Amino acid sequence: MGSIDMSLKGKIILITGGASGIGLSLTKQCHALGARVLVADLKTTPAYDSFASSLSNITFVQADVSQWSSFERMFAVCEEKWNDVPDFYGICAGLFEPPFSNFWDDTEEDGYKQVEVNVSHPIKLTRMAIRKSVARGKRASVCIIASIAGIAGNIAAPLYCATKHAIVGFVKSLKDTEPLTGLKVTTICPGLVNTPMFTPSKVAQFSFSENKALSPDSVASYMLDMLQKKEWECGSVLEISMAGPRRIPEWNIEPPVSKGTGQEMAENMDMFATLLKPIEAKLNAEKRQGPKL
Repeated sequence: MGSIDMSLKGKIILITGGASGIGLSLTKQCHALGARVLVADLKTTPAYDSFASSLSNITFVQADVSQWSSFERMFAVCEEKWNDVPDFYGICAGLFEPPFSNFWDDTEEDGYKQVEVNVSHPIKLTRMAIRKSVARGKRASVCIIASIAGIAGNIAAPLYCATKHAIVGFVKSLKDTEPLTGLKVTTICPGLVNTPMFTPSKVAQFSFSENKALSPDSVASYMLDMLQKKEWECGSVLEISMAGPRRIPEWNIEPPVSKGTGQEMAENMDMFATLLKPIEAKLNAEKRQGPKL
């Protein structure tokens, strides 16, 4: 049982994080293709509401993807609405070093929320998707948003990078499973993307500018290809940057050369100093609080 072409038309797709950013772009594009869309997110957004509020084939379910009980609620709503389980999954919900969960501030005491959202959520949802699809005897396709940070590293975002490396490793590990499960699992690794994850403080620290950022629409379009086209077989990893797309093999890849991939910071001392500024401030504060050495 190899990968097959699968059309979204008339089918069900579950999109986590589907009310904003790349997830909202995916929601809109799936709707345009005639899919029935189940959007799971913490809350709606004005942009989502203005688009989806009057559309009968889009259903919203309030969900916190760090809580596994939310996954059962998603499937329950899908069964109630359409008497079926999803055919497709766009796993888009994620965190990017938020102030309440990041490596350098390190305020958490009972585990890292960023790990729960970025790692446990896509892994658990993929396992549940396998179980639900196998029980129905149906094929399904999953695409998880990772990041170019899942291929490289960044001193200002080590926890985020670690979570995205985990997703790349997870998807590569499943490359031989489709004949067993009927479920295709792929991942996409965008460079810089113009989404709400770039808060004002991150815009400053990471030297964000729109002219080196991908649009959410372009990333969602590539996700649609990975979800539907058999050329993106189970285990596929696709990098997207301003230089265009390229398939990441299991071994040996040259660094990306375009803007918005983080590689330019190594050659720009001003950008690197800006990146380090909050980290140095945090470490200096800790030095002042600690014992004299």
